[in-house]
Amino acid sequence: MVFTYETAAKSGSVVDLGVLASAKAIDEYTVEFKLNKPQSTFLYTTAALGIVPKASYGSDYAQNPVGSGPFKFVQWDKGQQLIVEANSYYYGSKPEFNKVTFLYLSGEATYAAAKAGQVDMASIVPSLTSQEVTGMTIKSVDSVDNRGIALPYLKSGTTTAAGYPIGNDVTSDLAIRKAINYGIDRQKLVDGVLPGYGSEAYSVSDGLPWGNPDTTITDGDVEGAKKILADGGWVDSDGDGIVEKDGVKAEFTLLYPSSDKVRQSLAISVIDMLSAIGIKVNVEGKSWDEIYKLMHANAVLFGWGSHDPIEMYNIYYSGNAGIETNDPTFYKNEQVDAYMNQALATTDEAAANELWKKAQWDGQTGFSSLGDAPWAWLVNLDHIYLVSDDLDIGQSRTEPHGHGWPITANITEWRRK
Repeated sequence: MVFTYETAAKSGSVVDLGVLASAKAIDEYTVEFKLNKPQSTFLYTTAALGIVPKASYGSDYAQNPVGSGPFKFVQWDKGQQLIVEANSYYYGSKPEFNKVTFLYLSGEATYAAAKAGQVDMASIVPSLTSQEVTGMTIKSVDSVDNRGIALPYLKSGTTTAAGYPIGNDVTSDLAIRKAINYGIDRQKLVDGVLPGYGSEAYSVSDGLPWGNPDTTITDGDVEGAKKILADGGWVDSDGDGIVEKDGVKAEFTLLYPSSDKVRQSLAISVIDMLSAIGIKVNVEGKSWDEIYKLMHANAVLFGWGSHDPIEMYNIYYSGNAGIETNDPTFYKNEQVDAYMNQALATTDEAAANELWKKAQWDGQTGFSSLGDAPWAWLVNLDHIYLVSDDLDIGQSRTEPHGHGWPITANITEWRRK
């Protein structure tokens, strides 16, 4: 364990261990961590970071991993399949299955394999839930996997160090951002795009201990959204159905990854909802490489969702602006920054959660829809699987964005009926 943390800290991996001063083995089962400063989210890191055995680690470890789970790595054919076998040395309950094969298929190919009876389980998109597959049943798993629109917070005119544009003269206006949040009917998105397999999203942390339930708003309010725009000086002076202010039309581009059909459907649905309040949205699907260059000056339909409040810090803390996909809107609020810094620095989990909630809304300011609204959160997804009728997969865990805590987390409970 010491080796894992020391190596991860030195490598600058996706796991941020910059706060770690040292890791020391006290005995066979105890490790002592010393931090450079208090960080309340460090415990979430220890819960999620996998342990790498020092004796097996090398330059090709990513291609030939060794772990301590119920299965051991056997074969990986990139882009095709992964084969694992039961680990006879596993310390916990032994799995029923001697071998498991994971297939890497496109959405269409996955569904075709399920219909042909070639797989025991398949991850599917919501649009396929209306069709029955003989011998399989739909399993819906709760998640904290959400979708939301990042709305550039600054006016246009500046660029990143790499020369990519920052800012948008429409979404930088608070009235626009608030009207978007109130004008979108999230339940209609859940019912229409997700066929009921999800829930309305009002933050990046709905239902989590650090989420602020007071930030839930009454949405789908067309007249209320129109009033917000009018009070903010946005009026349709020429009768073309699009409000304007100081000669600027309320029109902007919403980007989404072109390979994602769910995000495409959400984006298209948003067009009509915002058109009803006088805002014109132009939707474009692009590759992630293209989006990364445009995301600070255009609205983007992102996906987030984690069991760790540090995600909130990544998205909203001004010091993270422009670093990878962190704070893509270039949002900045000194009071919000202060709350989050305090939340990180406290050693009291309950106190940290209250500070995270205040960063969202303290009654006067915050980054939620009630405050600065640099994001318009849309929906929380259920993760949907087709499961063979003769397979019992037990009680699934709540999954984060991207199936990061996979359906196989409880695989030792799986049984043939």
